[in-house]
Amino acid sequence: MTASVSVRDLVVTFGQHAGAFRAVDGISFDIPAGSAFGLVGESGCGKSTAMGTIAGRVGNWTGKITIDGTPLSPKRTLAQRAQVQMVFQDPYGSLHPRHTVERTLLEPLEIHGLGDRDKRIADVIDQVGLPQRFRYRYPHQLSGGQRQRVAIARALILSPRLLLLDEPTSALDVSVQAEILNLLKALQRDQGLTYLLVSHDMAVIAHMCSDIAVMREGRFVEVTDRDRLIAGTVENDYTKLLRDGA
Repeated sequence: MTASVSVRDLVVTFGQHAGAFRAVDGISFDIPAGSAFGLVGESGCGKSTAMGTIAGRVGNWTGKITIDGTPLSPKRTLAQRAQVQMVFQDPYGSLHPRHTVERTLLEPLEIHGLGDRDKRIADVIDQVGLPQRFRYRYPHQLSGGQRQRVAIARALILSPRLLLLDEPTSALDVSVQAEILNLLKALQRDQGLTYLLVSHDMAVIAHMCSDIAVMREGRFVEVTDRDRLIAGTVENDYTKLLRDGA
Protein backbone atom coordinates (compact mmCIF):
# COMPACT_ATOMS: atom_id res chain seq x y z
CA MET A 1 0.00 0.00 0.00
CA THR A 2 1.44 3.34 -1.05
CA ALA A 3 1.10 6.65 0.74
CA SER A 4 0.03 10.08 -0.44
CA VAL A 5 1.61 13.02 1.38
CA SER A 6 0.35 16.56 1.88
CA VAL A 7 2.31 19.38 3.52
CA ARG A 8 0.65 22.74 4.15
CA ASP A 9 2.24 25.97 5.42
CA LEU A 10 5.10 24.16 7.15
CA VAL A 11 7.16 26.48 9.37
CA VAL A 12 10.16 25.34 11.41
CA THR A 13 11.68 27.86 13.82
CA PHE A 14 14.86 27.52 15.84
CA GLY A 15 15.52 29.83 18.79
CA GLN A 16 13.18 32.30 20.43
CA HIS A 17 12.19 35.97 20.31
CA ALA A 18 14.73 38.25 18.61
CA GLY A 19 17.11 35.36 17.95
CA ALA A 20 14.50 33.13 16.28
CA PHE A 21 15.40 31.75 12.87
CA ARG A 22 12.91 30.32 10.38
CA ALA A 23 14.71 27.40 8.78
CA VAL A 24 11.55 26.46 6.87
CA ASP A 25 9.22 29.33 6.05
CA GLY A 26 5.73 28.32 4.98
CA ILE A 27 6.23 25.64 2.33
CA SER A 28 3.38 23.54 0.87
CA PHE A 29 3.45 20.56 -1.48
CA ASP A 30 1.77 17.25 -2.32
CA ILE A 31 3.24 13.88 -3.24
CA PRO A 32 0.81 11.51 -4.99
CA ALA A 33 1.01 7.91 -3.82
CA GLY A 34 3.76 5.96 -5.55
CA SER A 35 5.56 9.00 -6.96
CA ALA A 36 8.81 10.79 -6.13
CA PHE A 37 9.07 14.45 -5.14
CA GLY A 38 12.39 16.28 -4.97
CA LEU A 39 13.59 19.14 -2.78
CA VAL A 40 16.65 20.77 -4.26
CA GLY A 41 18.77 23.70 -3.12
CA GLU A 42 22.13 24.70 -1.75
CA SER A 43 23.34 23.70 1.71
CA GLY A 44 21.47 25.53 4.46
CA CYS A 45 18.35 26.23 2.40
CA GLY A 46 16.11 24.23 4.75
CA LYS A 47 15.47 21.13 2.66
CA SER A 48 16.91 18.62 5.15
CA THR A 49 15.10 20.38 8.01
CA ALA A 50 11.83 20.01 6.11
CA MET A 51 12.52 16.32 5.56
CA GLY A 52 13.50 15.81 9.19
CA THR A 53 10.23 17.39 10.27
CA ILE A 54 8.22 14.97 8.14
CA ALA A 55 10.31 12.12 9.59
CA GLY A 56 9.39 13.19 13.13
CA ARG A 57 12.92 14.22 14.05
CA VAL A 58 12.07 17.92 14.51
CA GLY A 59 9.47 18.93 17.08
CA ASN A 60 9.20 22.73 16.87
CA TRP A 61 7.03 23.18 13.79
CA THR A 62 3.66 24.54 12.77
CA GLY A 63 1.48 23.80 9.76
CA LYS A 64 -0.07 20.53 8.66
CA ILE A 65 1.46 17.24 7.55
CA THR A 66 -0.84 14.42 6.48
CA ILE A 67 -0.25 10.92 5.13
CA ASP A 68 -3.25 9.41 3.35
CA GLY A 69 -5.35 12.15 4.93
CA THR A 70 -4.28 11.37 8.50
CA PRO A 71 -2.66 14.39 10.22
CA LEU A 72 0.70 13.85 11.91
CA SER A 73 1.67 15.61 15.11
CA PRO A 74 5.21 16.26 16.37
CA LYS A 75 4.77 13.23 18.64
CA ARG A 76 4.39 10.08 16.54
CA THR A 77 3.01 6.68 17.42
CA LEU A 78 5.13 3.59 16.80
CA ALA A 79 2.93 2.68 13.83
CA GLN A 80 3.35 6.16 12.32
CA ARG A 81 7.11 5.91 12.71
CA ALA A 82 7.11 2.55 10.94
CA GLN A 83 5.31 3.90 7.86
CA VAL A 84 7.83 6.72 7.34
CA GLN A 85 11.47 5.62 7.12
CA MET A 86 14.64 7.53 6.26
CA VAL A 87 17.87 6.84 4.37
CA PHE A 88 20.70 9.14 5.36
CA GLN A 89 23.56 10.73 3.46
CA ASP A 90 26.47 8.95 5.10
CA PRO A 91 25.99 5.17 5.15
CA TYR A 92 29.00 4.64 7.41
CA GLY A 93 27.92 7.21 9.98
CA SER A 94 24.33 5.93 10.06
CA LEU A 95 25.30 2.29 10.77
CA HIS A 96 26.51 1.12 14.19
CA PRO A 97 30.18 0.13 13.70
CA ARG A 98 29.91 -2.79 16.16
CA HIS A 99 26.69 -4.23 14.79
CA THR A 100 26.64 -6.83 12.04
CA VAL A 101 24.25 -6.36 9.14
CA GLU A 102 21.97 -8.92 10.77
CA ARG A 103 21.97 -7.04 14.08
CA THR A 104 21.30 -3.74 12.30
CA LEU A 105 18.28 -5.23 10.53
CA LEU A 106 17.05 -7.08 13.60
CA GLU A 107 16.85 -3.99 15.82
CA PRO A 108 13.83 -2.29 14.17
CA LEU A 109 11.98 -5.62 14.11
CA GLU A 110 12.52 -5.95 17.88
CA ILE A 111 11.46 -2.35 18.57
CA HIS A 112 8.23 -2.81 16.61
CA GLY A 113 7.55 -6.32 17.89
CA LEU A 114 7.47 -7.97 14.47
CA GLY A 115 7.83 -11.72 14.06
CA ASP A 116 9.21 -14.01 11.33
CA ARG A 117 12.44 -12.11 11.73
CA ASP A 118 14.87 -14.43 9.97
CA LYS A 119 12.75 -14.47 6.80
CA ARG A 120 12.23 -10.70 6.89
CA ILE A 121 15.99 -10.16 7.10
CA ALA A 122 16.74 -12.64 4.32
CA ASP A 123 14.07 -11.11 2.07
CA VAL A 124 15.22 -7.53 2.50
CA ILE A 125 18.87 -8.47 1.90
CA ASP A 126 17.75 -10.00 -1.39
CA GLN A 127 15.71 -6.90 -2.24
CA VAL A 128 18.73 -4.61 -2.03
CA GLY A 129 20.93 -6.96 -4.05
CA LEU A 130 23.37 -8.18 -1.40
CA PRO A 131 24.53 -11.78 -0.93
CA GLN A 132 23.09 -13.53 2.13
CA ARG A 133 26.58 -14.06 3.57
CA PHE A 134 26.83 -10.29 4.12
CA ARG A 135 24.40 -10.50 7.03
CA TYR A 136 27.30 -11.51 9.26
CA ARG A 137 29.62 -8.68 8.21
CA TYR A 138 30.35 -5.38 9.95
CA PRO A 139 30.17 -1.95 8.28
CA HIS A 140 33.98 -1.67 8.01
CA GLN A 141 33.98 -4.87 5.95
CA LEU A 142 31.68 -3.33 3.33
CA SER A 143 32.20 -0.82 0.56
CA GLY A 144 30.37 2.51 0.58
CA GLY A 145 27.78 1.26 -1.88
CA GLN A 146 27.25 -1.93 0.10
CA ARG A 147 26.79 0.04 3.30
CA GLN A 148 24.18 2.22 1.64
CA ARG A 149 22.37 -0.93 0.47
CA VAL A 150 22.29 -2.05 4.12
CA ALA A 151 20.92 1.37 5.14
CA ILE A 152 18.19 1.05 2.49
CA ALA A 153 17.42 -2.48 3.72
CA ARG A 154 17.07 -1.16 7.28
CA ALA A 155 14.58 1.45 6.04
CA LEU A 156 12.61 -1.16 4.08
CA ILE A 157 12.40 -3.88 6.71
CA LEU A 158 9.38 -2.32 8.45
CA SER A 159 7.49 -2.21 5.12
CA PRO A 160 7.11 1.59 5.08
CA ARG A 161 4.89 3.44 2.63
CA LEU A 162 7.00 6.62 2.50
CA LEU A 163 10.77 6.66 2.14
CA LEU A 164 12.69 9.86 2.89
CA LEU A 165 16.00 10.01 1.03
CA ASP A 166 18.46 12.61 2.36
CA GLU A 167 21.26 13.00 -0.20
CA PRO A 168 21.41 9.18 -0.52
CA THR A 169 24.30 9.09 -3.01
CA SER A 170 26.36 12.21 -2.27
CA ALA A 171 28.84 10.37 -0.03
CA LEU A 172 29.45 7.65 -2.64
CA ASP A 173 31.89 7.36 -5.51
CA VAL A 174 30.47 8.51 -8.82
CA SER A 175 30.71 4.98 -10.21
CA VAL A 176 28.47 3.68 -7.40
CA GLN A 177 25.93 6.50 -7.36
CA ALA A 178 24.09 5.28 -10.47
CA GLU A 179 23.82 1.76 -9.01
CA ILE A 180 22.13 3.05 -5.87
CA LEU A 181 19.80 5.38 -7.77
CA ASN A 182 18.78 2.54 -10.10
CA LEU A 183 18.19 0.29 -7.08
CA LEU A 184 15.94 2.93 -5.52
CA LYS A 185 13.97 3.30 -8.75
CA ALA A 186 13.53 -0.47 -9.02
CA LEU A 187 12.37 -0.71 -5.40
CA GLN A 188 9.88 2.09 -5.95
CA ARG A 189 8.50 0.37 -9.03
CA ASP A 190 8.33 -3.08 -7.44
CA GLN A 191 6.96 -2.02 -4.05
CA GLY A 192 4.93 1.04 -4.99
CA LEU A 193 6.86 3.26 -2.59
CA THR A 194 6.41 7.01 -2.28
CA TYR A 195 9.67 8.98 -2.14
CA LEU A 196 10.70 12.38 -0.86
CA LEU A 197 14.25 13.04 -2.06
CA VAL A 198 16.51 15.84 -0.85
CA SER A 199 19.57 16.74 -2.90
CA HIS A 200 21.75 19.62 -4.00
CA ASP A 201 22.35 17.73 -7.28
CA MET A 202 19.93 18.65 -10.07
CA ALA A 203 20.95 15.61 -12.13
CA VAL A 204 20.01 13.24 -9.29
CA ILE A 205 16.70 15.03 -8.75
CA ALA A 206 15.86 14.93 -12.47
CA HIS A 207 16.73 11.22 -12.65
CA MET A 208 14.54 10.26 -9.69
CA CYS A 209 11.68 12.74 -9.38
CA SER A 210 8.66 13.66 -11.47
CA ASP A 211 8.07 16.90 -9.53
CA ILE A 212 10.65 19.22 -7.98
CA ALA A 213 10.61 22.15 -5.57
CA VAL A 214 13.57 24.52 -5.49
CA MET A 215 14.33 25.93 -2.03
CA ARG A 216 16.19 29.04 -1.02
CA GLU A 217 16.37 30.51 2.49
CA GLY A 218 13.58 28.29 3.75
CA ARG A 219 11.09 29.02 0.98
CA PHE A 220 10.13 27.56 -2.37
CA VAL A 221 11.23 29.80 -5.22
CA GLU A 222 9.77 27.48 -7.85
CA VAL A 223 7.87 24.22 -8.13
CA THR A 224 8.37 22.53 -11.49
CA ASP A 225 8.52 19.09 -13.11
CA ARG A 226 11.19 16.90 -14.65
CA ASP A 227 10.34 17.75 -18.26
CA ARG A 228 10.64 21.50 -17.74
CA LEU A 229 13.82 21.07 -15.72
CA ILE A 230 15.48 18.96 -18.42
CA ALA A 231 14.25 21.24 -21.21
CA GLY A 232 15.48 24.33 -19.38
CA THR A 233 12.07 26.00 -19.44
CA VAL A 234 12.12 26.80 -15.72
CA GLU A 235 11.09 30.32 -14.75
CA ASN A 236 13.09 31.39 -11.70
CA ASP A 237 16.62 32.75 -12.14
CA TYR A 238 17.87 30.81 -9.11
CA THR A 239 16.48 27.57 -10.55
CA LYS A 240 18.25 28.32 -13.82
CA LEU A 241 21.48 28.97 -11.93
CA LEU A 242 21.26 25.61 -10.13
CA ARG A 243 20.34 23.79 -13.32
CA ASP A 244 23.16 25.31 -15.34
CA GLY A 245 25.62 24.47 -12.60
CA ALA A 246 24.62 20.78 -12.51
